[in-house]
Amino acid sequence: MNEVTRILSDLARGDAHAAGQLLPLVYEELRKLAAVRMSEEAPGNTLNATALVHEAYLRLVGPADAAPWDNRGHFFAAAAEAMRRILVEAARRKKREKHGGDRRREELHPDLVAAPEPDEELLALDAALAKLARHDPLKARLVELRYFAGLTGDQAAEILGISASTADRHWTFARAWLRREVRAGNALEEK
Repeated sequence: MNEVTRILSDLARGDAHAAGQLLPLVYEELRKLAAVRMSEEAPGNTLNATALVHEAYLRLVGPADAAPWDNRGHFFAAAAEAMRRILVEAARRKKREKHGGDRRREELHPDLVAAPEPDEELLALDAALAKLARHDPLKARLVELRYFAGLTGDQAAEILGISASTADRHWTFARAWLRREVRAGNALEEK
């Protein structure tokens, strides 16, 4: 009787420590089995081989009323079956309307990301906008609506309850003021 079969036997008898002893012995073989299963899956799958091994292992040794394993071969056959079921469940879940149904996955081009990584200029703009908000909250709010929310001048004017021409004047002033503040802030940092 090899070590895995002995531990499986202990596990079947209800030994609580047996599950902890089993994983290190079978992990690499389960990982290889999972890698083979995952290689047959479509690219872009959110489930990876490691997650598949862990989920299958929990299903195999998790419940107290788990089936006893006759030997190592029986255990790995059950592991393969558990992995198949996990992959089928994941596929069914993806097909549900709630999880996208039959929509196709599209790759997102990095240039199309709406929120770029924060950089020094954005941080300087934020500081300048906070300063503008202390002096003129309406103009600061207009900048937020136009620049960060992407609204048009007319849309921002409507939200703020001002005329479109007033919004245009405020926008022109706020942009010039912010540009000056950002430049002044950058000049101070360079010194």
